[in-house]
Amino acid sequence: MNYFELYNIPISLNPDIQEIKRKFYELSRKYHPDFFTNETNEEQQFALEQSALINKAFKVFNNESDTIKYVLQLKNLIEDEEKYKLSPDFLMNVMELNEQILDAKMEEDITTINQIKNQINNLQNEIYEPVKSIVENYQEGVTTQEELLQVKEYYFRKKYLNRILAGLN
Repeated sequence: MNYFELYNIPISLNPDIQEIKRKFYELSRKYHPDFFTNETNEEQQFALEQSALINKAFKVFNNESDTIKYVLQLKNLIEDEEKYKLSPDFLMNVMELNEQILDAKMEEDITTINQIKNQINNLQNEIYEPVKSIVENYQEGVTTQEELLQVKEYYFRKKYLNRILAGLN
């Protein structure tokens, strides 16, 4: 059973967070281990496993990148530790940013570091724009594999940019 089935919601790259919260609380009450203390060991174990799965799904659904990765995994379009090859153009842009970051860090230039953070945030918005419609309007059986591969490219670019941002903090 995948997370979407567990929460009884349609597969989505951008699930409704309010619905996720509602389902989370509903499922948490239903399978909370404290409610199974008088049950058999098997039923207690099942409740514990369900509770862990509910929490893990909730964590995934509350992170856009994790949700995208999870759906791509469901579609067998991404592997856990995949070494994805980003386009040379993107890598060149990022290499220039990394050089600017090194210079700014050596000079302890906080203003430039903040400008670079803004550049990266703008770049993230820029790379999201071509897939925005796909992410927001995903429909099981309608969205094509080609569209999902575009989302995969976005996912890895964003992941790369997030690593750079994390290094700036």
